[in-house]
Amino acid sequence: MTQIKPHGGKLINRELTGAKRNKIIEQASEYQSVQVSTDLMKDVENIASGLFSPLEGFNCREDYESILYNKRMSNGIPWTLPIVLDIYNNDINEGEEVLLKNGDHIAALLEVEEKFDFDKRTHAEQVFGTNDEAHPGVAKTYSMKDTLLGGRINLVNESETPFYKYAMKPEETRNLFKEKGWEKVVGFQTRNVAHLGHEYLQKAGLTMVDGLFINPVIGKKKPGDFRDEVILDSYEVLIDEYYPKDRVVLGIFQTEMRYAGPREAIFHAIVRKNYGCTHFIVGRDHAGVGSYYAPFAAHDIFKEFPDLEIEPMFFKAFFFCPKCGGITNDKVCPHEEERINFSGTKMRQMLENGTLPTADLMRPEVAAVILKSGHPFVD
Repeated sequence: MTQIKPHGGKLINRELTGAKRNKIIEQASEYQSVQVSTDLMKDVENIASGLFSPLEGFNCREDYESILYNKRMSNGIPWTLPIVLDIYNNDINEGEEVLLKNGDHIAALLEVEEKFDFDKRTHAEQVFGTNDEAHPGVAKTYSMKDTLLGGRINLVNESETPFYKYAMKPEETRNLFKEKGWEKVVGFQTRNVAHLGHEYLQKAGLTMVDGLFINPVIGKKKPGDFRDEVILDSYEVLIDEYYPKDRVVLGIFQTEMRYAGPREAIFHAIVRKNYGCTHFIVGRDHAGVGSYYAPFAAHDIFKEFPDLEIEPMFFKAFFFCPKCGGITNDKVCPHEEERINFSGTKMRQMLENGTLPTADLMRPEVAAVILKSGHPFVD
């Protein structure tokens, strides 16, 4: 059985063990340190586990600029989102080693290869396609510190997560898929609970492959998005009631949403490729926010990457048609006047009011789990 190769050809491992790790912990007071946010700490762990292969650390200037302008690393490998560490311009120098800490937690040792400034407006315009501060990614960019550190990281301590049983590393998912005999695996990215439209996409993808990897983003999201535990609880009940147990795996991708639309769609595909997926579902307005991106911009960008290797599965319009008697799509349903579209906004409003979405929108078991949580949304 052959598996898809990791992005760049090999799975990166930057996790320290044994004497090297112990020595850094013992001598921690001798290093300068940089405080990193919880989300940035998770990305350090994603680099170390190989989830961000072929990255071995934070982008240096040449890769950073190539990603901004070419959507590829300087060696030509597709990569669309800069992974950077921003700091105040202090007395850290190139060639030094510094500890990355989250509070008192020692996360990693960074080998500082480069220290450079960057233009936040250019960064925002290239990554997000706008400089409008109402865009959450742009707002975050403008709040970043002025200097970037680039270089390889070495993970010292992995952080804890309340969602441990779902937190599989790429080596673990690849072994699991192999044990299950899955040669073709489709990945599904989400930051939401599942309505019937999502279920339709997942099962449509699953009909063409051996297994489905449902992989929600767990991390910082914008207000109004669903809370992490609500997403996972809703998927647990959905899988338990409506999916074949031997053909579905639920695992989390611990990172923040960037809301970078088409660029983030490519990034999401690369991550699922590293997990071992051969296919990736791309729906309408993937990783979008507001009206910043055209509805199918995330489909069109894949034309720029014939060398991506993971195969996208594009889905455009899907809806509930009473006359057809179920969920269908515009390729096979002629009843335009009958169609009931899936409105996330409408379903959120119903749930906020304590109302169960109707059975043509969401499984009643899923809706019950959401309402039982009492507070399903990010403040």
